[in-house]
Amino acid sequence: MKPARTLQKKVHLVSLGCARNLVDSEVMLGSLFKNGWKHTAEPGSADAVIINTCGFIQSAKEESIDTILSMAELKKTKPDMKLVVTGCLSQRYKKQLATGLPEVDFFLGTDQFTDIDTYLFSPPEKGTVIAKRTHALYNEELARVNTLSPFSAYVKVAEGCQHNCSFCIIPAIRGRLRSRTISSVVKEVTDLVNQGVKEVVLIAQDLAAFGRDRDKDELVELLKALAAVDGLQWIRQLYMYPENISDELLDLMAGEQKIVKYLDVPVQHASDKILKKMNRILSREEMTNVFRRVRQKVPEIAIRTTIMVGFPGESDEDFALLRDFVKEMRFEHLGCFSYSQEEGTVAGRMQEQVPDEIKEARLAEIMEVQQKISREKLQTHVGKTYPVLITGTDPENEARLLGRLATQAPDVDGLVYIEDGDALISGDVVPVRITEAFEYDLKGQARKGV
Repeated sequence: MKPARTLQKKVHLVSLGCARNLVDSEVMLGSLFKNGWKHTAEPGSADAVIINTCGFIQSAKEESIDTILSMAELKKTKPDMKLVVTGCLSQRYKKQLATGLPEVDFFLGTDQFTDIDTYLFSPPEKGTVIAKRTHALYNEELARVNTLSPFSAYVKVAEGCQHNCSFCIIPAIRGRLRSRTISSVVKEVTDLVNQGVKEVVLIAQDLAAFGRDRDKDELVELLKALAAVDGLQWIRQLYMYPENISDELLDLMAGEQKIVKYLDVPVQHASDKILKKMNRILSREEMTNVFRRVRQKVPEIAIRTTIMVGFPGESDEDFALLRDFVKEMRFEHLGCFSYSQEEGTVAGRMQEQVPDEIKEARLAEIMEVQQKISREKLQTHVGKTYPVLITGTDPENEARLLGRLATQAPDVDGLVYIEDGDALISGDVVPVRITEAFEYDLKGQARKGV
């Protein structure tokens, strides 16, 4: 039997990378808080510092290593502090990290984070890496601390990925697709709503593949079950591969008020040559038809996508096809990043790697195109009134509130700056009349007495 924990200790946790990683961090905090730990915003006062790392692309790896080294400096004046590295970097570089980062007390992989409290209570030998693949999947029974906001929360409905994109290391890090049960997700969402959450953001590597590891397409069934949760106002869906978007899903989105008219559909490219080298399933024409079908069935939809420039062999002609696709599709939101040559991937071994300066120029050109599209799209909202979720006050002007439309996802999209909102409460969904549009943000006035 484990001895009781008698001393209250402080933990400082740094979460890097995507929203899926953030959920893992929140589960770690839940485990620690349940066993008497308290969070501190000051790493220098912590008894343990945890860095939940991202290891997806080079820039993310560099950020993770820089953060580890920065926190390691604290151990020079506080040698008893435990420095723990978790997440994708630990899983991907098991042997290299232990040798290259002797300052770290121990490393946990992507399947061991739920046991963080046990490892901190009884630490393994210094430098130990515990990153065995177990195909673990967190569930509603695990304690979790929602850090997104008191009224919005990410809900990870699946782990791993069933795709084999040639540029991506995620399947090797996170393992094969494992979907939670519908009842597990509904129970977690119900608990979150009982805590005051009004918006849940469903996330997975490919949300539309939910249930396919059980040979079922269960996303529509899940959405219907969540729409029945009393008190839940907005259900948002992120990260959905275009080939898996069904008419049944779109019909449900069009008819169910709680499901916001928003989809995040990463396409990566629009040149058939590059798409084939990426091992993506759909052609440019097929993707175009998917987006036309989405907009036809759900006319109010806002679509976010992600594209990549500088993939090996991307010629000027290939880039022009991508740029023209962006102009043609006129996505409401778009993220663009440069290809990162990653060891362990098929693309990493390809010839014709594109020079960094060309990648940077192409990225800048795409974002210039998208900025113009975004401003034009947002301009159409001026003079109209929409429901807006109040998210808090503007740090630069406490007299002004911030909010989001249903077509704006947390963290990645723009905001609505609200004037004359002194009587409004964060977490409320209120009508706001849009008065001005910018490149990515909006300004509006709350409609009082509505």
